Amino acid sequence: MSDFWNFEPSTNGEFEMGGGDIAPIPADTSCLAAIDEAKWDEKDGARYISLRWNVLQPAEYKNRKVFQKLWVADPDPKAKDAEKKREKAKRMLAAIDQNAGGKLRAAGVEPTETSLGNALINKPMVIKVMQWKIEDGAETKVGNWIGAVSAKKGAAPVKTEDAPF
Repeated sequence: MSDFWNFEPSTNGEFEMGGGDIAPIPADTSCLAAIDEAKWDEKDGARYISLRWNVLQPAEYKNRKVFQKLWVADPDPKAKDAEKKREKAKRMLAAIDQNAGGKLRAAGVEPTETSLGNALINKPMVIKVMQWKIEDGAETKVGNWIGAVSAKKGAAPVKTEDAPF
């Protein structure tokens, strides 16, 4: 018999994993992080780049994930000014790419899922983590978003408006 089931199971068939809601990282927190997933995704027929950042430092947030949607291909259907948001997303992608070695922009074409992964994954840089808040009836939802990026050894994070394009 395998060791796989070598433990004492619950006698009533119940089990709870524990955990629960994790408080978001405080706004304006600078973290050393690296993208561990980069892919094209779609919502309501509109394409965007989805990035998942893995926080490396500070230790209190190590291994936390921060998700980022970059609406670089199609306008975000929910944006107030979709074209302005798209322009900022392109500038953010350009800054991320520059900090990761500049391979995407140098290629001069729309990145593929493969090129996104090859160019961006596991390239540490500094991210400025911000907080979003949504009032949903009696419930308040909060989470994080990426407000700025900079090179690992850089000084201040690059604001989206200042990113090279």
